[in-house]
Amino acid sequence: MKTQIFSTLFLFVTLLIFSTLLLSACNKNKGQSFIPGTYVNHAGGNYSVADDTLTIEHSGGSNYLIHRSTGFNLIRNGKKGKREHETEQWNTVYNKENGSLTETRKGKTITFYPEANKLMVGNREYQKLN
Repeated sequence: MKTQIFSTLFLFVTLLIFSTLLLSACNKNKGQSFIPGTYVNHAGGNYSVADDTLTIEHSGGSNYLIHRSTGFNLIRNGKKGKREHETEQWNTVYNKENGSLTETRKGKTITFYPEANKLMVGNREYQKLN
């Protein structure tokens, strides 16, 4: 009787662990397939207004390329100045453990939230367009 209870309990625990691992693997794959796309952020304050666009593309293996384009207006004496533009390119590496990207030059972490259709770079939140 004890052997049968132990066998049943062992089988249940084994199935529970297997199911958890399977679901975890599926969520990580979903996260990685979510990464490529275009993300936008709008920020403003007393001294400037800015619009950021990140375009992320898979560049092979665990590498991703991020094209950052920023348009901004400086505010001086309460008046918005001429629109200015800057661009950057970030090389990043996918971290399988936590599903994030790490920028290789400055070490920025890009964290993804597929369920909310967004990503975070530090405290900045970007919404995914596509």
